[in-house]
Amino acid sequence: MRQRVLLTRPGERGEVLATALAEAGYDPVPLSVLRLETLALDAETRGRILELDGYDGVIVVSPQAAVCLAEAIDSYWPQLPLGLRFYAVGRATAEALHAALGVPAVMPPAGTGEDSEALLEAPSLKGGSGKRLLLARGEGGRERLVEVLGERGAQVDPLALYRRCHEPPQPPGSTWLEHGDYRALVVTSAEILHHLVKWCGTAALNQPLIVSSCRLATLATTLGFGSLHVASGASPSALAEALDALPAPRCATFDQGDQEKA
Repeated sequence: MRQRVLLTRPGERGEVLATALAEAGYDPVPLSVLRLETLALDAETRGRILELDGYDGVIVVSPQAAVCLAEAIDSYWPQLPLGLRFYAVGRATAEALHAALGVPAVMPPAGTGEDSEALLEAPSLKGGSGKRLLLARGEGGRERLVEVLGERGAQVDPLALYRRCHEPPQPPGSTWLEHGDYRALVVTSAEILHHLVKWCGTAALNQPLIVSSCRLATLATTLGFGSLHVASGASPSALAEALDALPAPRCATFDQGDQEKA
């Protein structure tokens, strides 16, 4: 029987992850607890897009931010300003930037991870004094990049391009989550982890939780999760490898035939 795996990644990237895990032999179940909504461009956002040629670089924190940024730029710039450097927190974001704008992106150095902390290790961001940077992100995003780059002497202008709308898990996923009735739960966002924990019963807190970074693992520990497994990254292949590496379960009560066996 295929082993049930609960997924929390929203949108097209969530569909790609589900397809990859299904091909790897799992039964992926999207919980659909987060919806991404593109924001209308207000006067401040339009002003920063119009001033794009005045920036030294653009930092993009997610594939969704890359897509929204490309749409905003296309509305005001027939071609990109020369010499503008793009930064991406990870490979998926870099790929989204290339697909949407046709540009390469500076990524975190190899072996440092795929998050804001890792991107801050990029040599061209180490000496930030005097630089003006645009930060493309979602509404209410983390302030880590703004704070650290500001301390390094850079001016960082946040650009909120989309909103994250949280929703409660729906049956049967909510029931599986409450009772820990699955092989593993996969979470790659701190915000989703905070949102999801309120629906996790005691059994769920002791089922395998796969996260994409040590930072998320630390958060999961404070939230009460007891079986943590850190993937080598947030890509579908990295998450599938983490699933494959899980120790054998004590009892198979989470496959597609579990109701019949009960």
